[in-house]
Amino acid sequence: MTVTSVHDPSHREALWELEDAFERGDLISVFGRCTVAYEGRAASDLGIGDRLLVLKPDGAALVHTDEGRQPVNWQPPGSEHRAAVREGRLRVRSTRTNPDETLTVRFERVHQLSAMAVTGGRDLTLHGSEEDLRTRILERPDLIEPGFEPTATERPSSAGPMDIFGVDADGTPVVVELKRRRVGPDAVGQLARYVRALREELGATAEERGDGGDDGGNGDDGGDGDDGDDGDDGDDSGSDAARDDPSPAVRGILVAPSITGRAAERLADRGFDHVALEPTPED
Repeated sequence: MTVTSVHDPSHREALWELEDAFERGDLISVFGRCTVAYEGRAASDLGIGDRLLVLKPDGAALVHTDEGRQPVNWQPPGSEHRAAVREGRLRVRSTRTNPDETLTVRFERVHQLSAMAVTGGRDLTLHGSEEDLRTRILERPDLIEPGFEPTATERPSSAGPMDIFGVDADGTPVVVELKRRRVGPDAVGQLARYVRALREELGATAEERGDGGDDGGNGDDGGDGDDGDDGDDGDDSGSDAARDDPSPAVRGILVAPSITGRAAERLADRGFDHVALEPTPED
């Protein structure tokens, strides 16, 4: 693989390297002190700061800071990259026409510029995803428990789509939350919100039928973190509160390879269950 890398180039030298890299169809990274401006369906500006600009040969442009995994500004594939030196400073512009959008990065100083001929294809095979976990359960519902019958996936609710919805051997509604790796109490809070939403929905339905259903919730105001190991779902209600809840019966089952001790405590407080299951069968 051919790699070109220059440290502290002048603005003119950086321009020459960029033009050559555009011609070769390289993946480009430029790290330097810059401002960033976006114009299009909205408008935004980032003041001066050290940032990483990534330019891909498919037209994608990404501006990263030292926080988070998402870029603070970006342009999608299909955009066109151009570079120029204006007033003695390197300017990199990524534009697209449908809709009209322009991302402009103006460098005060370029610390490093690298260009790489990245190959290897774009086909990605995922192993051990939540979709694998869902497929295992749909093919073998007894992995949850004997008599479990899944009836829907991504079932909508006021708290969002449920991974798997079904009924147990006694006909009690069951919400199944899937996680592909070890999780903490945040995942319990997420499951609790789905259970509460379903209880409220079933309670409202019962009232419409004249059955006197109650839409009382379970009092969970927890965070929606996905895989946190040490987070707190913000719920202080215990098993006694759960037993006193007049809402329609709804079970919650968290499926994950493993859970933290605090998550296990929260599940017990809720009356929820944990099923230890890997996304793919072990060889």
